[in-house]
Amino acid sequence: MTARQPRLGNLLAMRAEIQAKVDKYPAARFPVQHEIEKLQKHLNEFNDRIIELENEGHRGHAMEVLKANALDFARRIDELRCLLVDSRRS
Repeated sequence: MTARQPRLGNLLAMRAEIQAKVDKYPAARFPVQHEIEKLQKHLNEFNDRIIELENEGHRGHAMEVLKANALDFARRIDELRCLLVDSRRS
């Protein structure tokens, strides 16, 4: 058996804080922000599933696919946030 790496911070508290911010912007008036919210929701779901499977001791290809998908969602969120920052500078 290998030792589990300690997690930093309280993930449940962070998740509750993020959920409080979800659906903050109406889609019609803030399409980019709304898309970020949707992606954040999907990312949270992937992260929850990854944590659940890690706690059960799962390893292998399925875990790698979940992690790759989570990273893709995070990358897309970052790209949209950068788009917002760039548009505010103009």
